Formats: sequence, C-alpha cells, structure tokens
Amino acid sequence: MASEPRSKLNRLLTTWPQGAVAVSRWLEAQGAYQQLVHEYEKSGWIQRVGQGAYMRAGGTVGWTGGLHALQEQLKLPIHAGAKTALQMQGYAHYLAMGKGGSVTLFGSSGTRLPAWFRNYDWGVELRYSTTRLFADDPKAGLTKKELATYAITVSAPERAIMEVLYLVPAEESFEEAGLLMESLTTLRPRLVQSLLEQCRSVKVKRLFMFLAEACNHAWVKKLDLSKVDFGKGKRMIVKGGRLDTKYNITVPDTNLQWKASVNSA
Repeated sequence: MASEPRSKLNRLLTTWPQGAVAVSRWLEAQGAYQQLVHEYEKSGWIQRVGQGAYMRAGGTVGWTGGLHALQEQLKLPIHAGAKTALQMQGYAHYLAMGKGGSVTLFGSSGTRLPAWFRNYDWGVELRYSTTRLFADDPKAGLTKKELATYAITVSAPERAIMEVLYLVPAEESFEEAGLLMESLTTLRPRLVQSLLEQCRSVKVKRLFMFLAEACNHAWVKKLDLSKVDFGKGKRMIVKGGRLDTKYNITVPDTNLQWKASVNSA
C-alpha cells in the first residue's frame, strides 16, 4: 500500500474505536473516500459488515458497536431501552445479554434500522419498536452508557421501566414487569414525575403507578399525581383478570408476593 493511503489508514485507526462499526459517511469524514475504502478492504485492513458499514479486519463487533454507529455517525434517534437498558445499568441480572439473548431497541416514529444493522448476525435476537411514547421530548429520560472504547445512548431506569410496560402484554409479561419494578427502589422522583407528565400512553402511566404502589416504593410518596393525565375509561392489560378500581385496569388475579400490599378490588 502506498505511503499516503497507509498514512490515512493509520490516522483513521486512531479515531476508530475498537469494537465499533464505521459507516461510509463517517469514513468519508475522516478522509477515507469510497475508492480508498475499497483499497483498504482489498488489502485486508477492514472488512464489510454490510452495505456501507465496516469493521476492523480481525476484530469483532457486537450490537453495541453497531448501535454506536447508528447514534454517533448516522445520528439516528435510536436507543437501547426496556429490559436491555435496565440490565446494562445493573438491574435484572437474570436476563441473558450474551450469545442467544435478546436486545430491545427503540426509535422515534418513522425511524428505520439500516439494512446492514438488521441483517448482520449480532448473536442476539433484535427487537425494535418505534413509538411516540415521549414525542414531545424524545430525549427525555435518556442517558449515556460508557463502554470499553465508546459510549451508547440508553434509557435511564425511570424511562426503561415505562418502555417495559409499553410492551406488556404483547412482548413482555405482566409478572416480569412486576419483578422489574420491585428492583427499582432508587428511582428519581423528579424524573419519574416529568416522564409521567409527558408519557402519551394511558396504559403505561396507570400500570406504572399500580406496580409502583404495589411495591410500596418510598419515591412514590414524592410524586404529584394531580399533574398526570390518566385518561378516562377502563384499560384491559390481561384477559380474565380482575379490575383494579383505582387505576381502572384489568390485571392478573394472582397472589404474587410483589403486590401483596395491594387491596383486592
């Protein structure tokens, strides 16, 4: 390889985080245009992840390295949320995140995952949902998670549990949502308040408060529910359950330990 392309490659590798995907747009911004990228690939310095996406040759990339490229290079409003975000921040240790596990991503309404990200074998089951759950402020309740050589945007626990509830019962079970809520003893009431006021899902808000009160979390007492719009009418969370008359939702008629403090309707 000629000295100039090799010099550009060396500079490129110093700015390319280990384990992260690099997309064509970002490579061009570093001075590696299409012909030069082709030369690097031909010479075995980089290898293709998919159309317009690359990895360092001989290295490995995981889904977080792909997500980093979506967020930081393509500027797509996509983040890791729900159970995935909770586990990454020390909750739900029993959930599998490695090979064979599942990863939940959320994007703003109308945002599509690039084909290279959808089609690459990350070794996990990818679950992607687009929502308008916090459409007035899509970045509400998001935070940065620092990894070894780069960072990704994930939901803070306060938002992540609401995303779990958004997926109940179609993709997440009521029982697991209750277990996850039980572990959230240190949520920040100010952020919870803000998210409840912004959340566009009546079901999520009602179920969130039902579970939080069932777990008897101390932070619940610091919320001002008079500012939260819980909507009107009944909502059925599960079929064949019982009606909780306070929040007008139908919940499983079980005696799970985490909701033992809730009076039967």
